Amino acid sequence: MLGDVPVVVDRGRYEDAVTPWEERSWRTGALAWTAGALAGRGLRPAGEWRVRLRPWSVLVRVPVEGRDAVWFKASPPASAFEGALTEALARWVPGRVLEPLAVDARRGWSLLPDGGPLFRDVLARGTTGPGVWEELVRQYAAMQHALTPHTPEITGLGVPGVPVTALPGVFDRIDDTPLPPHERESLRKLRPRLPDWCAELTALGVPDALDHADLHDGQVFRPGPGRFTFFDWGDALVSHPFASLAVPARRAREEHGPRVLPRLRDA
Repeated sequence: MLGDVPVVVDRGRYEDAVTPWEERSWRTGALAWTAGALAGRGLRPAGEWRVRLRPWSVLVRVPVEGRDAVWFKASPPASAFEGALTEALARWVPGRVLEPLAVDARRGWSLLPDGGPLFRDVLARGTTGPGVWEELVRQYAAMQHALTPHTPEITGLGVPGVPVTALPGVFDRIDDTPLPPHERESLRKLRPRLPDWCAELTALGVPDALDHADLHDGQVFRPGPGRFTFFDWGDALVSHPFASLAVPARRAREEHGPRVLPRLRDA
C-alpha cells in the first residue's frame, strides 16, 4: 500500500519553500498516479521513494523492480506545458529527448525514465576535452532545425513565444529579476544598442525555434560516447535559436577558457 512506502524528503537550501507536496490530498494523488502509471506498464515500485522539493518543481525518484528507477515530476503552473512538450518532442525527435512513461498535461505531471549518466558527472571524471561541448551544441542545433516546422504546435502547447522583435520589451523588465544592482546597471548601458542587434538578427532570416533556455551540463544526459539526451524543458520558450548558445558557452568557458568560444559558435 502507498501509505507504507518509505519516503525521504530533500529540501536542499529551500527549507521555507512552499510546494504542493505540503498538501496531503495533492501528495496522495501524485503518489497514486505514479503507482497507477507504473502498473499500466506492468511495473511495480520497490524501496524508498526520494522526494526533491524546490520552489520550481517537485521531483520524486521511484525505484522499480527489475529495472532502473523512474522519476515523477510536477511542474509549476508557469511551466505546466513541460510534460506535453516532452511527450511531443519524443515523437518529433526520438532519441534526442526522454520519452515519458506517462503524462498528465492538465496537472503538469510527468513520469520519466532514467536517462543514464549526467553530462556533469561525465565532465567531473576529467576525461573529456572541449570537443565534447562542440558536439553537444551541434546536436542541439540540429534538433532545433528539425523542430522548426513544429513551432506553431509548440506554442500551441503553451510554450511562451518571444520573437526577436519582443526582446527590447522583455529587457525592460530587468528590474523584476534577481540580478544584483551592479549587473543590472551594466546591462542598462547596453540597452541603446539592443534594437540594432535585434534588427541584425532578424535580417539573417533564421526562423525562431525551441530554446531550452537553461542548457547547462546538469540538464543533459550522456548515455554513451557521442550521444546526448536533452531534458528538463520547464524554462523553454520559442525565440531566436542562437540564444540557446549562451548557457552552454558560459559553462564551457568556465571549463576551458575563452578560446573555446569561437569553436562553439562555429559548431
